[in-house]
Amino acid sequence: MKKLLFAFFFTAFSAQAQTCPDKNINYWQAFPAGGESDLSGRHQQVVLKKRCPSIETIIQYKPGAGGSLMWSQMNALAGDGNHIVGINLPHIVFQPIEGQVQYKTDDVTPVFWFHYTPDALVVQESSPIKTFQDFVKAAKAEPGKVSLGGSGLNSANHAAHERMNAAFGFKTTYVPFKGTGDMTTAVIGGHVGGAMSYTAFAVNNKGKVRALAVAMDKRHPLLPDAPTFKELGIDWVDGAYRGIGVPKSTPADVKKRLSDLWLSLNNDPEMKDLAAKSGFELVNVGSAEMDAFMKDKIKLYTDGAQRLGLGKK
Repeated sequence: MKKLLFAFFFTAFSAQAQTCPDKNINYWQAFPAGGESDLSGRHQQVVLKKRCPSIETIIQYKPGAGGSLMWSQMNALAGDGNHIVGINLPHIVFQPIEGQVQYKTDDVTPVFWFHYTPDALVVQESSPIKTFQDFVKAAKAEPGKVSLGGSGLNSANHAAHERMNAAFGFKTTYVPFKGTGDMTTAVIGGHVGGAMSYTAFAVNNKGKVRALAVAMDKRHPLLPDAPTFKELGIDWVDGAYRGIGVPKSTPADVKKRLSDLWLSLNNDPEMKDLAAKSGFELVNVGSAEMDAFMKDKIKLYTDGAQRLGLGKK
């Protein structure tokens, strides 16, 4: 019995140890520090250190053009498993459709999608707009005057902004920022009327911003006063997915190892707690599910881009 137990624990330990990289990880972020992508990377950095104490996760930033600067250069990185890149949906589908970026969707190689942040409409806490009904009234009274910040052009925020305008029959002006970090200063400072962002932004800036509506099946437990768009009469459950990608030259076994490692991070109780506190909805899309998931999302977002007019000149 003791031999069996020893063999079991040795095998379990070895399997876990084998998922850890043998060198430090360079974790490249396509957006500036301070946004949801950066926050999720910091969460993973903490949990990864616990699971793989012999290595460091070095977070590096190459922001620009709504993330496309990093994504257009990721295949120039070494495909050794020690370089990973934060990637986002629907950005990596929308941007190539628009045609102003130096990469195609197929140039991006996802290995794991780890969370989803639902769309959320927010305004500054001191805004006279207290409810979504107030927002509709203000937007319709002076078309185009209400401005909403968002992270990047042809991004999840941009698409959600256009979707909301079309669904509710008003016109607001979208103001793109390099990332959520830059947008936060503008929203809190009153330089824009609000933001089409995510539940994570509303949760992490509670007391400074007010969520007016969220794109979820049910109200967010940390934003109980914000109705869902479904409650407001629109069948809208959507947001942004975040994951990690690697250079195309990365071998299949290395991609599988990273996928398994990130699954273990998501299943860690500490990660679940950090995600819940920050308004992130964890998802586990790894090697086995990737092809079907990407096929479905590419079709969904390609159709959505056409409906929203992205790519038309």
